[in-house]
Amino acid sequence: MADAIETSKTRRVYLTLRDRIMSGELAPGARLPSEPDLADLHDVSRVTIRRALAELEREGLISRRPGAGTFITARMIKRPIVADLSNALAHLVEMGRSTDVRLLQFGYVSPAVEVAEALRLEDNEKAQRSVRVRIIDGEPFSYLITHVPERVGTTYTEQELAAVPLLTLIERSGVKVDRATQTISATLAGPGVAEALGIDIGSPLIALTRVVYDVKRRGIEHLVAFYRPDRYSFQMDLVRIDSGGDRLWSPVERFRGGSNFNTTVKAE
Repeated sequence: MADAIETSKTRRVYLTLRDRIMSGELAPGARLPSEPDLADLHDVSRVTIRRALAELEREGLISRRPGAGTFITARMIKRPIVADLSNALAHLVEMGRSTDVRLLQFGYVSPAVEVAEALRLEDNEKAQRSVRVRIIDGEPFSYLITHVPERVGTTYTEQELAAVPLLTLIERSGVKVDRATQTISATLAGPGVAEALGIDIGSPLIALTRVVYDVKRRGIEHLVAFYRPDRYSFQMDLVRIDSGGDRLWSPVERFRGGSNFNTTVKAE
């Protein structure tokens, strides 16, 4: 119990200092208070402060100089990807960002009930299941779990999935992709996802579930994706419109007639 409490305190101090650094409150070159002063300020032990500072140093946010003190380092700010909500990866090439995929799992399974229902599979119909980590500029930013009906999954190989976007492989098989529905929420990283994305267990993640359908309204892909929020975010352009006497926010593309999907935007 004591170790758990100490770990919680360390993380609290680490996150507090990290937020102050990332927000610019603590500017590059600024000197942090001494370890005893930080311990008094945060009401923790010096051991806790040392552990928090060690994590900040590991991330390159501070530099500890013997005899001089601890200083905030100048750093290159890596801007997160800001993806259009309707097509998360469409503009990565245009952005000049190099991407890669690490394939962790590949096989055929009897999917969970909710996946089978979403894909509208026949009884006992299997699905090709894969787990991938997408990497950008050499760093992992998303963890992807996909299920594809077996009749489609057998048209590509494990090696191809590790090198070619899944939707490209699906369309290559002759499937006519028609529409998709997706839900975005938030979650916490479990052990496997945390290890793959290089983050702590329990770290916050953006969670996305998407089901893709063909022209016959058959499900052809079920995707569950987890994104690091410090490296990835979603964007939606909105316009203010009149609707039955009410003033509402509406996605720009739907307003222009470019989308047929219903979208609800809650008031802030």
